Amino acid sequence: MYELFVTERAAAQHEHLLASAREAGVPVSPITDRAADGLSETVTPQGIVAVCALVDRPQETVLKPGAKLVVVLVDVADPGNAGTVIRVADAAGADAVVLAGDSVDPHNGKCVRAAAGSLFHPAITRIRDVDAALKACSAAGLRTIGAHGYADTELDQVSFDEPTAWVFGNEAHGLPPAVLETVDLAVKIPMYGRAESLNLATAAAICVYTNAMASRAAAT
Repeated sequence: MYELFVTERAAAQHEHLLASAREAGVPVSPITDRAADGLSETVTPQGIVAVCALVDRPQETVLKPGAKLVVVLVDVADPGNAGTVIRVADAAGADAVVLAGDSVDPHNGKCVRAAAGSLFHPAITRIRDVDAALKACSAAGLRTIGAHGYADTELDQVSFDEPTAWVFGNEAHGLPPAVLETVDLAVKIPMYGRAESLNLATAAAICVYTNAMASRAAAT
């Protein structure tokens, strides 16, 4: 964090936060409510605005041998979905999240809010070339699994006894055929009711948590 701007009301409510910032040598500047409105993208800002470094890291520092669980988003356009999946990845103990292709910028305000703080926990990297992203996962020793509603293999048929990179596609179109041909395995979530599909964030939560719980059970 480089600098913190805070209104009088927010300063009174979050004295501990300001004290921690000052102890860390971060400048704290008072601002008016009007200024806070101008600095924030939300309708009702909380009165605290921080200037921080970008969170994404170079690919080579993120995708390297030793990673156990990675989440790859391909062409995911909705910042709320991307942020929610980053939060899911964090909760499941994933090592990294890769935003590949035309995926949304993780620094988008809605993505940051949807991640609810998890943007700062798993390593985040952006790779424009989807094929390069998948090859980097494979080079790091990760099995690539693509989530695909029409796959032959169902989630409960998969064993998670090796490091895995889950690959999720665009909200409307899913994974492109070229990606499905590249991944090591395509997997679908079985539908026991009458729903035709699940949204991206829900599907990611089911797949990633199934993987994480199975891996932890096998390790004990």
